[in-house]
This record gives sequence, C-alpha cells and structure tokens, in this order.
Amino acid sequence: MPELPEVEVVRRGVANWVVGRTIEHVTVNDERSLRRHVAGPQDFIDRVTGLTVTDAQRRGKFLWLPVRESHETEANRALLVHLGMSGQLLVASHDQPAPRHERLRFELSPAPSDTGAPLPEQLRFVDQRIFGGMLLDPLVPSPQGEGPVPEHAAHIALDPLDPAFDPAEFHRALRRKKTGLKRALLDQGLISGIGNIYADEALWAAQLHWAAPTETMTAAKTQRLIEACQAVMRRALDAGGTSFDSLYVNVNGESGYFARSLNAYGRAGQRCPRCEVAGAGGTILRERFANRSSYRCDRCQRRPRHARP
Repeated sequence: MPELPEVEVVRRGVANWVVGRTIEHVTVNDERSLRRHVAGPQDFIDRVTGLTVTDAQRRGKFLWLPVRESHETEANRALLVHLGMSGQLLVASHDQPAPRHERLRFELSPAPSDTGAPLPEQLRFVDQRIFGGMLLDPLVPSPQGEGPVPEHAAHIALDPLDPAFDPAEFHRALRRKKTGLKRALLDQGLISGIGNIYADEALWAAQLHWAAPTETMTAAKTQRLIEACQAVMRRALDAGGTSFDSLYVNVNGESGYFARSLNAYGRAGQRCPRCEVAGAGGTILRERFANRSSYRCDRCQRRPRHARP
C-alpha cells in the first residue's frame, strides 16, 4: 500500500500538472471507484464538472484536491483520493491509449507548461484491485488547527514531516497507548503516513524492536524514533518512493527506486548492514506480525523482556 513518500510524490506531480485547471468532463468506467461518494456516480459527475483544482494537499497517506467553481473566492470542497492498494493518478494526453485498469477519467482545460508546450489533457485514476476510489467531500476545520481538511480525513493525525508535528505531544500519546511500538506507528490516528515498510525501516534505524512496549519509551528513545522516521521518509522521497512492482508509479508512470536502499524490510536471512559495517554478526529476521511480516536485526534490535506483539 502506498505510504507517505509515495503519496507525496504523486501529490507533487498533481501540483505541477493539474492545479489551476478546470475539470471539463468526467468519464466513469467503473462505478466501484465512486462507492465512497454515497450520492452516486451521476451526482459525482454533475458536481465535479466545471470545478477548478486549486491545490494538491496531503496528510499522511491521504491525498486531496481542493476545488471551487469559477465564481467562488476559495475552495470549500475537495476531491478526496483513496489510493488503496493499487490506485494511481496518471496524467496523459488524448493520444495515449487507456490503461487496462482505468476507472475514472477527467478531461482538463488546456494550459501551457513552463516551456510553452501544452500540458497533458487528462487525469486518469487507475486501480487494478479497486480498493481505492474518490469522493467529493466538504472541507472542514482541522482538529489539529492546520486546515481546512476533507471531512473524511479530519481524524487523521499529523505526519512526522508536517511542520506542525509536535514530538512532545506524540511522546505523551505514545506512552498512553500501552501497545507494541510498531502497532503504534501504524495507527493513523496517532501518527500518519507510516505503513509496514517504513515502520520496519525506521525501527531498524532507531535500533528499536517492533514489540517494545510503548509505555516504556523514554523521551530520548521517542526522539530517536521520530528522527529515524523523518530521515527514512526524506530519503524515500528523494528516491521517488518504493516500488516493488508496477502498482505504484508517479503521475508520469515512473517507478520509485528506494527499494534498492532498504536496510531491513524484505531482507530476511541477509546480514544486517549496520552490524556488517561494525564487524558483528547480526542477521535480518522475518517475524509474523498482525497477519503480515515484520523485519528486524537479531543483534541490534533485541526483543524486549515484556514484549507487546
């Protein structure tokens, strides 16, 4: 599933190619991609046609496009995009063939690029597994004071790259959770944008075990973990995100290459890179975690005495 870096890469692409343009026509190829828009596909088409995209915003893994009509001074609605497991937003020209799993298509008003050449005329939502989708959502004040945000995203916590993220408040909330450390990192109401891959990478970087009890975290350990999350995500952003197959691509259809730089995730049985540099014998283990896998070093991420799996 796309995590913060992948969604941010898509957001940047949409900001460059789509913001400022008007949606002139909407084609719905699969109504299942609009199941979250409870008023139905025709209502979605009627309400979205003619709206102008004013921005591309993100909180954690949530992506939305604030929109307004031409006579409105500011946006009060947003196209909220759920990428799900395999959702993609792609920009394309009319002469490019439709992808196999194209679900929604938006015809955009003409606009020149920085070079003077016309920008691609279409925004396409492609989703192989159809877990993702879109809805037109009202914008509401953010509970964190950083808003407005779509109504269906208001419950999402700030992510560690957000300028308003408060490490001290996160530390207090983390200790109140009384759960395993990785479970807390995956809780989007506590800290957003982190999924299975980047949780394992951040925990490896911070030398913390995924089952460490959150109530035992000291302020120093929490700060080390936050800094690890931030560093891992920034490196992933520089690499364009993590792609293991064609399901995650940016708006131009290009894959990210951060998978080449992973230190723990997917490296079961291999030497721990940190231990190898130190001349020690750590090995990456793959362990069962909540119907999925978790990866850690058996030497520098030792299991705590009172683990909370």
